[in-house]
Amino acid sequence: MRAVIADGAGGPEVLSVGELPDPTPGPGEVVLDVVAAGLNRADLLQRQGLYPPPPGASPVIGMECSGTVAALGEGVTGWSVGDPACALLAGGGYAEKVAVPAGQLMPVPDGVDLVHAAALPEVAATVWSNVFMVAGLKPHETFLVHGGAGGIGTFAIQLAHQLGATVLTTAGTAEKLAACAALGADVTINYRDQDFVEVVREATDGYGADVVLDNMGAKYLGRNVDVLAIEGRLVIIGMQGGSKGELDINTLLRKRGAVIATALRSRPVDEKSAICASVVEHVWPLVSAGLVRPVVHGTMPLEDVAAAHALMESGEHSGKILLTI
Repeated sequence: MRAVIADGAGGPEVLSVGELPDPTPGPGEVVLDVVAAGLNRADLLQRQGLYPPPPGASPVIGMECSGTVAALGEGVTGWSVGDPACALLAGGGYAEKVAVPAGQLMPVPDGVDLVHAAALPEVAATVWSNVFMVAGLKPHETFLVHGGAGGIGTFAIQLAHQLGATVLTTAGTAEKLAACAALGADVTINYRDQDFVEVVREATDGYGADVVLDNMGAKYLGRNVDVLAIEGRLVIIGMQGGSKGELDINTLLRKRGAVIATALRSRPVDEKSAICASVVEHVWPLVSAGLVRPVVHGTMPLEDVAAAHALMESGEHSGKILLTI
């Protein structure tokens, strides 16, 4: 099969397409013929040698894909060869075929074509598990998501809006802020020239944010705690702004707040399968109804993987970038 191969760690130029053996399904696994794969920030880190795949996972980059079922492993039920599906992966998405635990396979929601379905698994599982399953965002609560124009952000804005939260978000250009507003953000904040803490406080009459979803890590830690409402929950899912920050425990105590850091890729299969099942139950109906949709910046062929990574690093895109196989 054709697959993306990394010639060591480095910039996008280390990526090329070569030949690797086809995967075979182990017990409880399904092999997909991949139609498209989504890019994620973690893919860039893996390419740089900073985020190796979990033990036993494919060394090929790619944490989500869509395609059709090609083969079933022992004990798999509920799927047939030829079924369309999308999948949450620990690795292997940038290839013509990938083996995936059956519990991490999800049907394609009604109204979503098979290519665009590749934009759903990672963002849906990340947003649903962190914002709703872990942080427990409720209707009428206030939700702040950083990076609203990215893959995670565009999905989080829509889902929180549809489930009744007041949504605030940050982005870096007027165009991206307008796109976030169109998706349902009630308040948009340009992080380049506005202090999000001040804007959130003003917009909420001093109340703050009940839940903050953060991909920046250390750079925003202090201000994220400052912006929390009483009993607010900060969920950190990325380290784009560094991994070591200073935490004002006194402020956190006064707010009776919580700081939670999670990772999805390294979780055991049974945990990821439970998240996928919950996504299908709670999120897919909103997608099928057209109330929440994958936001796709564009598609590029597998052979253009280096250019796709360069585009993602530039930050000039809005929504997801997909590789088509």
